[in-house]
Amino acid sequence: MALACQKNCYLKELTTKAVSCETATLVITKKKKISGFEVILEDTVLFPEGGGQPDDRGTLNDTEVLRVTRREGNGVHFVLTPIDVGSEVEVKVDWKRRFDHMQQHSGQHLVTAVADAMYGFKTMSWNLGETESFIELNTSNITQDQIDNIERVVNEKIRDAVPMYPTLYDSIDDPKLKEARTRGLPDDHVGPVRVVTIEGMENNMCCGTHVSNLSHLQAVKLLVCEKGKGKCYLIFLVGDRVLNYAQKCYNNNKALTERLKTGPDNFAELIDKLQKTSKSTQKNAVTLLRDLAVLEAEKFKQKKSPDNHLLCLHRKEGDVEFMNILVNEVNDQTVTLFLTVGDEKTTGMFMFAADEATITKFGPKIAELLEGKGFSRYGRYQGKANKMANRSKVENILRGHFIG
Repeated sequence: MALACQKNCYLKELTTKAVSCETATLVITKKKKISGFEVILEDTVLFPEGGGQPDDRGTLNDTEVLRVTRREGNGVHFVLTPIDVGSEVEVKVDWKRRFDHMQQHSGQHLVTAVADAMYGFKTMSWNLGETESFIELNTSNITQDQIDNIERVVNEKIRDAVPMYPTLYDSIDDPKLKEARTRGLPDDHVGPVRVVTIEGMENNMCCGTHVSNLSHLQAVKLLVCEKGKGKCYLIFLVGDRVLNYAQKCYNNNKALTERLKTGPDNFAELIDKLQKTSKSTQKNAVTLLRDLAVLEAEKFKQKKSPDNHLLCLHRKEGDVEFMNILVNEVNDQTVTLFLTVGDEKTTGMFMFAADEATITKFGPKIAELLEGKGFSRYGRYQGKANKMANRSKVENILRGHFIG
């Protein structure tokens, strides 16, 4: 049977009766499940998922409905509290969510019809996402001019206020259904067949909720077409989502204008300049860091006394290359080096360079004190440190051993 939400998609609430109420489990993820009740009503204004459209949200007697599915033509409502069979139930739909779905779904029908009529592009599937939706077309050769033309005609149809309406047919064998576009019916379908018509444009077999007039779509924006092998995904927004997207773009432009001290027309040029400057600065910084590693090594060698064969050094802005260069520049098998880079209090990297016996004795202990993990390779034990604040403890242990 057709549900009340399918007969009148603008119906926001309904008084009906509970037919059944059974214990059930709602699977959210593999690890998260919720125990509750599945309630079937005589009728409902809450749409069960189907036709690419997500299910509605709403309430049964002020009890929140967490999921609505379809079973043999009935809407099955998942709630956390039971409802007495035979009792009267006040059903209310979350209208903001519903109307958004109506706009996106009807918009998809319109774009599909125009893309087919203008260029013969067939819709293979579609997806109604939380923030944006897409239509999968059977072509990868779509051009930007074609996309612009489709968008222009779609919005012309919206301004023309073309009617859109559902029609119920008693049987799948009705000859009029041959005129309808369809990908087939679900295996458990029972009762009348529903066809949604955009007057003068298309007839499409569909169970979803739709606007009654294209003017209710407000506007359609085709954002981008992502091309694949033999197909493409046309990403689009409809209605309030277009307004929300425009507001988000304005807010972003305003924030960037304040920070970049220039208008949106100059963003790309200025960002290109900033990126080039940043790359040049980073290159210079790397060069300076390498030079600094060489200087630190020379400084140690000049000051190294016969009884001091330990170098402990931290450089916040350093990296693994800095530590490797320093070890290579010292180049003294009698010297033990404990080097760290990164934030002094939180996380960073460490390197312990020494002979194999010393690395075996102190390497794992250093990693343990720094709450990190390390590995030994080519006379160096190195890894990530999660508690750099313990550097002083490591230095004290090493100084106690090597200097006394």
